[in-house]
Amino acid sequence: MRVRNSSSILNRSKSIRKSGNGPNSGRGPSGVAAHRASRLGPLGDRNFRVFYAGYSTSLLGSAMSPIAINFALLDRGVTASGLGVVLAAGVVPQVLLMIGAGVIADRLGRRPVMVAADAGRMGAMATVAVLLFTATPAIWVFAVLAALRATGDALFTPAFGGLRAEISAPDRLPDANALLQVAQSAAMVLGPALAGVLIAVISSAAVVAIDAATYGVSVIALLLLRVQSPPRPASTPLRDLAAGWTEFRAHTWLWLTTAQWSLLNLLTYAPYLLLGPVMAEAYLGGARAWGIVIGAQAAGSVLTGLLLVGRRPSRPLVISTLGTAAVPLPCLLLAMHAPAAAVAAAACAAGAGITMSGTFWSTTIQQRVPAAMLSRITALTTTGSFAPGSFGLALVGPVAAAVGATHVLAFAAAWGLASGVAVCCLPPIWAVRASNGVMGPTLPVEGQQTAQRCP
Repeated sequence: MRVRNSSSILNRSKSIRKSGNGPNSGRGPSGVAAHRASRLGPLGDRNFRVFYAGYSTSLLGSAMSPIAINFALLDRGVTASGLGVVLAAGVVPQVLLMIGAGVIADRLGRRPVMVAADAGRMGAMATVAVLLFTATPAIWVFAVLAALRATGDALFTPAFGGLRAEISAPDRLPDANALLQVAQSAAMVLGPALAGVLIAVISSAAVVAIDAATYGVSVIALLLLRVQSPPRPASTPLRDLAAGWTEFRAHTWLWLTTAQWSLLNLLTYAPYLLLGPVMAEAYLGGARAWGIVIGAQAAGSVLTGLLLVGRRPSRPLVISTLGTAAVPLPCLLLAMHAPAAAVAAAACAAGAGITMSGTFWSTTIQQRVPAAMLSRITALTTTGSFAPGSFGLALVGPVAAAVGATHVLAFAAAWGLASGVAVCCLPPIWAVRASNGVMGPTLPVEGQQTAQRCP
């Protein structure tokens, strides 16, 4: 790609930065706006600020509704097997559809796909709320609605992976990713607690209705973003998918870390999620103790996300991979029958490690993968990382019944620690150095000229 008069472009970019009217800022050339942006980091960018408000609201609603739906179904006499059907219906569409959804998002644009996904999820949850208020339908109706919501999840996730690089300036991407991790972790803490209060005070149906409304808030925020549509696709969807797979395989560090997370979720995190409550009931003190452990994990994630703002490690993947070594610590403490305080401290460290790993891993992808392929790569990495863990949840119980929960947790801890250290020592991980930009072709903000259009 040829760019004319590069010196004039460089001078123009310097003047943009000085004025505070850089990419994705949404502000005029005001020194006050630029000073505020520098103090607020990514939240100084209008696009990120608007999206963050809508996304955080939606996350809170999404963290509330599962508890409300589960209790509402149990109150209607639904068995554990019935709940399992609904939960499975919420997982299978994500596994089957996410890779195709990544292709769609890169072809049609991330924002319209996310708007459609949130509008669909809002409709699904509103329907669930109406049914809970007025009727007692068969369990298959809730399974269908769960599948429709999961379809929206499958569409939203890859598009979200691509949009993040469009709504934040390149040099603020690490901070943006850290703040997004903070929002996700905070919702994990506040959502269930708030749901419990609202279910007791109002009703489960009202909580689900609130979740539907939060998707509406997200839709409004997405419509207010100032992003430009991608160019008309020049190839077929199958060729786009093949191009995404080629790009994924071209980065050794990318498929290595994806494989690491795939096995970590299958062999370490799935046992933790399933057997942790079992061990808490057996010797920690029951649900209250386990609630403290989960709260400590979320607190570690939130605090670490805030501490990572402004951090720029020279080798981000080394730091990211070291973070994964903290994930198995709660499994180790549970296998040792450690007291609740020690398990909570380990869970806090695990939450910190997950945030540290996710922040710098996402940033590296955004900086080293072409912007036009980010949704496809997000779909591939997400499916590869989490699909095995979903199936692992079905296997942990029978294995634990055969060999004992303590032995499963001990193996989970050993695998997590060994794999984290081993991957961290690999040359492709150390070879990745920090970058300050996003690879082109980029998707410019409305009203912003690209370099090729500069005179």
